[in-house]
Amino acid sequence: MAEPTTPADVAAFPAGARTRFAPAPTGYLHLGHVANAIWVWGVAGATGGRVLLRIEDHDRLRSRPEYEAALLEDLAWLGFVADEGPHRQSDDDVPYAAALEALRAETLVYGCDCSRTTFEAWSHEHGRLWHGPGCPGDCRERGLDGPVLRAALGGGSERWMDAIVGPCADEVATGAGDQPIRDRDGNWTYGFAVVVDDLRQGIDLVIRGRDLLAATPGQIRLARLLGREAPATFAHHPLIRRLDGSKLSKADGDTSVRELRATGRTAPELIGEAAAAVGLIDAPRPIEADEVARLFGIRQET
Repeated sequence: MAEPTTPADVAAFPAGARTRFAPAPTGYLHLGHVANAIWVWGVAGATGGRVLLRIEDHDRLRSRPEYEAALLEDLAWLGFVADEGPHRQSDDDVPYAAALEALRAETLVYGCDCSRTTFEAWSHEHGRLWHGPGCPGDCRERGLDGPVLRAALGGGSERWMDAIVGPCADEVATGAGDQPIRDRDGNWTYGFAVVVDDLRQGIDLVIRGRDLLAATPGQIRLARLLGREAPATFAHHPLIRRLDGSKLSKADGDTSVRELRATGRTAPELIGEAAAAVGLIDAPRPIEADEVARLFGIRQET
């Protein structure tokens, strides 16, 4: 029987690209991660690309060694094997510090003491939500050292051709103001760390869930300021949703891969269920990890 057609055109993806699967060890893998793995390994397999495994443990307070061990075990059980890694963000702090200093040299870094409460108070006073660059406390003009560090990325918008969504354009700074670089606990932020990592690790294809679509303009701008001449190709795939429309989340205690394993479910069954949930196949059926490239067409010669 012929494979159902995927909603993504494999020709929209660059051939021979270097992509990454990048879970955070702050909880267990769930079906949403499986769906992302299908897209990452499937597209890489269909286009002659390579997959780097990155452990995004920038949040030192929430990351746990037991979660990392579990996610590596679950990934191996599912059958997804990376071409390189795992690389951990915690292994080397130097690239982030160097990127921070590069932005400082361009006078783009400033300290900020605004909190979520500050944004809420500003919205209450002005009758609308904060929108655009800067921050409600006008912290860049106050010459603060922290506790948060932000990058002044400027206003305006960025355009890109998403390999799944199509033509996209959005503002660089919206409701959260300028991009935080370091949080009040001293952690590098997700939005900063992934840009530095993708640049230094040569990632030229970023495949991730559609919940991160709005983060893309700021990351394109930040990467350019850090010396990236051409942005990576971005591809934002559909999410697995609960019945109420919200996405799956480790923080909300959604059923993990290891819990499903304990019930006797097999790896091919879980892969097939995740593939159906994001529209890659018409109905769930067992799929082996080394078969996911067939969901995206025939492997291209590189």
